Amino acid sequence: MQYVSTRGGVGAVDFEGALFSGYAPDGGLFMPQHIPSLDGDTLRRWSRLSYRELVKELCALFIPAALVPPSTLNDLIDRAFSRFRHKDIIHLSRLKGGLNVLELWHGVTYAFKDLSLSCTGQFLQYFLEKQQKHVTILVGTSGDTGSSAIESVRGQKNMDIFVLLPKGLCTQTQELQMTTVIEDNVHVFAARGNSDEIDEPIKELFADVDFARKYNLMSLNSVNWSRIMVQIAHHFYAYFQCAPSLDTTPLPLVEIVVPTGGGGNITAGCIAQRMGLPIQLVAVVNSNDIIHRTVQHGDFSLSQSVKATLASAMDIQEPYNMERILWLLSGSDSCLTRALMEQFRASRSVQLPQDLHRKLSETLRSCSASDEDIVGAMRRCWEENLYLLCPHSALAAHYHYCQPDGTFSFLCSTPRCCLAPASPAKFQEAVLRAGLAPQLPPGITALTAMETRSTPLERDQDWAQLLRERIAAAAEQW
Repeated sequence: MQYVSTRGGVGAVDFEGALFSGYAPDGGLFMPQHIPSLDGDTLRRWSRLSYRELVKELCALFIPAALVPPSTLNDLIDRAFSRFRHKDIIHLSRLKGGLNVLELWHGVTYAFKDLSLSCTGQFLQYFLEKQQKHVTILVGTSGDTGSSAIESVRGQKNMDIFVLLPKGLCTQTQELQMTTVIEDNVHVFAARGNSDEIDEPIKELFADVDFARKYNLMSLNSVNWSRIMVQIAHHFYAYFQCAPSLDTTPLPLVEIVVPTGGGGNITAGCIAQRMGLPIQLVAVVNSNDIIHRTVQHGDFSLSQSVKATLASAMDIQEPYNMERILWLLSGSDSCLTRALMEQFRASRSVQLPQDLHRKLSETLRSCSASDEDIVGAMRRCWEENLYLLCPHSALAAHYHYCQPDGTFSFLCSTPRCCLAPASPAKFQEAVLRAGLAPQLPPGITALTAMETRSTPLERDQDWAQLLRERIAAAAEQW
C-alpha cells in the first residue's frame, strides 16, 4: 500500500511516510493509491466483529505487515483503547422515533477524536522508538483536536507538540483540557483569531521545506492520513449496528448522518462507501455552510467571515479534507484537484466542474442548521428520551427530525444512524441555552481547580515567526 498526494507533485510514500507528514510537500494531502474493495461475504463476516476488531481489520488493509507485524499492530490498537470508559469503546443508543445515536465520545477528552488520535499516537511511538528520532507536532484546533492530540503524546520524550487554540472561541472545558496539561513536551498557544486564521501560520511553516525537514514537522490534524484511516471504522460499525439484516442481496442501505467541520469524518465515510459499504452519507453543518453549498450548488467559496455558533468545534470555513473527497470523486485526477485548490487559494472561490459536482451530490446529501435548530433538537431529544446531546450531535438529530420519517422511522425502509462526536459535558453553555441541566463527570469539574499554562498570541504579533522561535528553542532540549 502506497500513498500519493492529491496534487500529484511528489512521489508515493509508504504508511510511515504518510504518518509523519502534515500536508504533502506539494501542498496536497496523502491518500491511498488504491482503495481496497470488500465483497459481501467479507462484510457479513465483519458484521460479527467488535469495534476494536473492526479497527484492527481496517488498519491491516492500509498498513502492510512488512511495515508493522500484525501482532504488533493489534497490540498498539489495544494499548490505544485502554483508557476508554466504555467497554465497547463506542456505543449505540437507540432512542424514540428511530433516532439512533452512535456515541463516539467515551475517550479521555470526551470527543470522537480520541479514537483516531489514541491509535495515531501509538503508531508514532512505535516508529520513533525504532528510528530513535524526534518529531515536532503542529496542531491547530477549533476545540477538540488539540486536547485529544495532547493526550495522545503527553510526556513522550521524542515528541514536542505545539497547539494553537482560538482564545475565547472554544468552550471553557475545551480550553482547560489543553491548558491544564503541564508537561515539558506540551506547548499551548492561545491565539486572538478564529480557527481558519490559526491554520495560516501552520501552513506557512509546513510550506517552508527546509524548516519542516530540520525540525521534523508533522501534523495530527485530520490532514494526517492515520486519522482518516481509523475513522473509517465508525461507518462500518454504524452500518452493522443499524442494518436490519445482511442475509439479502444486495445488502441493505443505511443512512449515516455526519456532523461536519473540517471534513475528516465525512471523508472517512466516502472511503468506506468506495470500499463497498452500502451507506448513504449526509453531511450536516452549522451556519458555516461551505460544504452544504458545495454539495447543493457546486459553490466551494468562503463566506465573508466565520460565524460563531453553539457547535463551535465546527466553526470552520476551510474544510481542508474536501480536497481528498474531490480527488476521490474525480477518479484520482491530481491535475484537476491541484488546479481547483490553487484557484481556491488565490480567489477563495471555486465553482466545481459540472461532472464533479454531479458525482459529489450523488455521493453526499447535506443539511445546514442554525443555533435555533440546534437548541430545538437538544430540547426535543431530552423531552422524548431524557437524553442529552452535545450541540454538534444535535445537528445530526435536527436532520433526523426534519425528515418525513423523523417521528415514525420504523415506517422507513432505510435505517438512519446519527454520529455523536462529543459529550454534552463539554458544552455546558449550549446545554443551558437549551434550558437543560448540564451533567458533569468528575473529570470535567476538576479542571477548574487545576493549574493552567499557555502562551498568548496577539493580533499584532507575527505568529509564524514566534512559532519558529519556540520550536527552535524546544529543539535545543532534545
